[in-house]
Amino acid sequence: MLSKKLEKALNKQIRIEAESSQIYLSMASWAEVKGLGGIAKFMYTQSDEERLHMLKLIKYVNERGGHAQISDLTQPKTEFGTFQKMFKELLDHEILVSASINDLVHISLEEKDYATHNFLQWYVAEQIEEEALARTILDKINLIGDDKGGLYLFDRDVQQITANSAADTPN
Repeated sequence: MLSKKLEKALNKQIRIEAESSQIYLSMASWAEVKGLGGIAKFMYTQSDEERLHMLKLIKYVNERGGHAQISDLTQPKTEFGTFQKMFKELLDHEILVSASINDLVHISLEEKDYATHNFLQWYVAEQIEEEALARTILDKINLIGDDKGGLYLFDRDVQQITANSAADTPN
């Protein structure tokens, strides 16, 4: 049985994951209309992944005797300036999500809820991967600079990252 404190914190994370999905969906749409199909595909995949993270939390809260709350969401930005700025925002957002997951782990230990602590370890590992991926992408972007040919190749490269990530995801 979840404590009320932990249930509230998990519900906050449900909202964060839902908003993450919306943020990436908005980024995907922005990239798509800019002609960056590879980046758009990457962002659509990220959006789907965040939604799955949310659903996993919802199921967990409900299975542990809590009540997962589906709340209103903050509307994401619709303009990102440049694809470089967009990926910097992606990294900053993943760092924020990691901090929130770390807070959840801390609360689970305070509440001596070791089942939830164990459940959250998947999210901890996932966030390490998400931040590393965002940093790798930003490193590639910094190498490109303002080179249009580099942007074309990067757009294709990001599609490959999406394909590789999907192949690594267990069914």
